[in-house]
Amino acid sequence: MDAFWIVLTGGLVALPAALLGSVLVLRRQAMLGDAVSHAVLPGIVLAYLATGDRASPALLAGAAAVGLITTLSIDGLHRRLGVRADAAIAFVYTALFASGVVLLTGFAARIDLDLDCVLFGEIAYVPLRPWLLADGTNLGPTAVWTLGTVALLVGGWVLARYRELQLTTFDPDFAHCTGLRPQRLHLELMGLVSLLTVASFEAVGAVLIVALLVVPAAAAALVAVRFGGLLAGAAALGVASAAGGYVLAVGVDGNIAGGISVVAGLSFAAALGWRSWRRRTGRIFEPVLPENSSSARF
Repeated sequence: MDAFWIVLTGGLVALPAALLGSVLVLRRQAMLGDAVSHAVLPGIVLAYLATGDRASPALLAGAAAVGLITTLSIDGLHRRLGVRADAAIAFVYTALFASGVVLLTGFAARIDLDLDCVLFGEIAYVPLRPWLLADGTNLGPTAVWTLGTVALLVGGWVLARYRELQLTTFDPDFAHCTGLRPQRLHLELMGLVSLLTVASFEAVGAVLIVALLVVPAAAAALVAVRFGGLLAGAAALGVASAAGGYVLAVGVDGNIAGGISVVAGLSFAAALGWRSWRRRTGRIFEPVLPENSSSARF
């Protein structure tokens, strides 16, 4: 039964991460997700210091707030001050993450919040933290309920914003002319990335979150030819990586998060090989994210 809960937890992280990561990859902002996933650390620490409860919703609110601050700071440095986008991401990301590390280590004697837990997590411990009712009924791991709620929220947002995501991703100028607000949608996206990140910290850690945000989406972008196909393909690869990574980790008696990342990397290598084979054989193939292009088709 423990194996079921572990794989389910991995899948509930991989599914929303793949959906959000697909949009980030198409917008060529994959590293922005990496920046947000690390920069939310000071928000988590400050919220914990204020509440003293790791299960408090304030941690989610603090992380989401810092995620939005990260996005606005990067956008402000790039658009208003002329700083290169990659340099702006690197500066804001390292400054906020370092601030979180200083806060965490400075108050390590007072609070029960471990840096290794934040960075690497331990998905194998998920079954050991059940949600127990007053009468002793075991509803399963708390992480499953938390991540399931986040997955439903992300999935509902993608469905509700599907056409807006297409227009603002592939033709933001036209989207603006039709009355849509690409910046508002971008802030919503970053808020959800922040929410998913902090909800997944204790279970899988920030490092695996980055892998699941980028790798399945990047692999699917190599072979998908439509936006919907990209979302479906990335979600399938993400969930398959969670299941396959667990099997690999058990087989070699290794770390589960590492196994998931390895399987995700192998899926990317397979997608890259398939795309190269199609090119060598002269088959007509135009992926959703063409090479040497700043836009994609839908």
